[in-house]
Amino acid sequence: MSVTDTLEPVTTVKAYLRPIDSEGLAAFAAKGKANPASRGTNKVHTVMEGQYRSLSTVGNHAPVVVDEPLHLFGEDTAPAPGEIVLSGLGGCLAVGITAVATWKGVKLSKLEVFLEGDIGNPAAWGAGGALEKLPAEMGFQAIRVKVVVEGDAPREVLDEIVQHANFYSPVANSMRNPIPMTIGLADA
Repeated sequence: MSVTDTLEPVTTVKAYLRPIDSEGLAAFAAKGKANPASRGTNKVHTVMEGQYRSLSTVGNHAPVVVDEPLHLFGEDTAPAPGEIVLSGLGGCLAVGITAVATWKGVKLSKLEVFLEGDIGNPAAWGAGGALEKLPAEMGFQAIRVKVVVEGDAPREVLDEIVQHANFYSPVANSMRNPIPMTIGLADA
C-alpha cells in the first residue's frame, strides 16, 4: 500500500458572505421597472458640537460623528467630511456589487472596496483663502477605487459585476454628475 492510498482526499471549504433576500431584490427591481421615475428621500440632521466636530443623525441610528484633523483645526476625533463621502461611495458600491452578484446568481466570498480621493481646500472653506477658486476647482479632483472581490465566478464575470454596479451606483452617479442643490436658512 502506498502513502497516497491512505490519505483522505482534500476538501476545500469556502465560506460565502451572508446573502441578501434575492426574492425581495427581484420585487424591488420590478417596482423600479414598473415606475422608473420613482424616487426616495434620504434625510439627515446635523448638529455642530463645537470646533469642527458635528453629529449627523439618520433615523434611529447612532449619530455619525464628523470632525477635521488637527492640521485643519479639528480635534481628529472622527473622520473628516470628505472621508465620510468616500465611505458613502464605498458602501454604495459594495451594496451594488452584492445586488448585481445576487441578480446574476453569483455567491461572493470576499468583497472589499479601497477608495482614495484627492481633495484640497485652498479656499479655506471660503473663509479668506484662495478666493479666486471656482466651484469646479474645489472638492474632489480625482477618486480612485479598487475592488477586491471573490466568489463562485471567473474573474471576468466578477469584473462585469463591479462595472455594472458602478454604472448604476446612486452615490457614484451623484458624484460624477452635477445635481441641483439648494441651500438657505430654515424658517424661524
